[in-house]
Amino acid sequence: MSFRREKYVPRGGPDGGDGGHGGSVIFRASSERNTLVDFRFNKTYRAEPGHKGDRRNMTGKDGADLTLLVPVGTILSDDATRELLADLATEGASWSLPGGRGGKGNSHFATSTHRTPRFAQEGEVGTEVRVHLELRLLADVGLVGLPNAGKSTLLSVVSAARPKIAPYPFTTLVPNLGVVDLGEGRSFVMADVPGLIEGAAEGAGLGHRFLRHLERCRVLVHLVAARDDSTATVAERVAALERELEAYDPELAARDRVFVLSKVDLIDDEEQKSALDALSRLAPHPLAISAITGEGVRALVENLWKHTRPTPS
Repeated sequence: MSFRREKYVPRGGPDGGDGGHGGSVIFRASSERNTLVDFRFNKTYRAEPGHKGDRRNMTGKDGADLTLLVPVGTILSDDATRELLADLATEGASWSLPGGRGGKGNSHFATSTHRTPRFAQEGEVGTEVRVHLELRLLADVGLVGLPNAGKSTLLSVVSAARPKIAPYPFTTLVPNLGVVDLGEGRSFVMADVPGLIEGAAEGAGLGHRFLRHLERCRVLVHLVAARDDSTATVAERVAALERELEAYDPELAARDRVFVLSKVDLIDDEEQKSALDALSRLAPHPLAISAITGEGVRALVENLWKHTRPTPS
């Protein structure tokens, strides 16, 4: 609230300027970020408030926006209700929380009958929200299977990724990504998630906590080892895997998928034929590979390319 005070100008009238608007908090997806670790310890972010108006109808400066970079694939939801706010699945995608509106100075309220308003409009309080951030990896192909099915070995063979590989269960503790380059401009992204075991829906093993990273995949590769330490047959191990996917998300269990018999270098031709026959009863055209010898690997990646790019590019 201000009134004009100037020599030789009696009754100058109101000249209070408007307040500036508060800055916005903006979440923007960027390939410069790979994790959400920056938000683990610093949990409160505020944009700059708007500056107050001044005499002579001078409008206050707007507050500066605060831009927070997050990895591509980040999902924002309301922390209390888990209502989806934004899915930042592409580079440069953004979501903003607008700042408060600046109030109006008393010069706005002068009328022919009320020439000296001694009040001004208060600005709006900025919006506050608690946001839950969740990163879901972006991949074309997702590898699923029981522990020690050979997922990490396959990823290391077909891409430049170097996941941890060892002869014991749950070697993979976090998801891994690799780019499979077939040449001639053909490539796709493959994701390897920690192995599932029966009872994962109830929290056994590493549970279902990483399966969300497969929700964006176009095709799933169900990898089953030709031979492992269990007494279960190939069909029984695949059925256990299917039950866990169904328990997590029926839509994910119905996703386009390819069944692959891995580690065929450990069995003879007769055993391989028997295992493939068992898989063919669950899905047509199962494939057999050995990531160690390279048998069937090229045919697999070519097949996956057709699933991820069904039409010629």
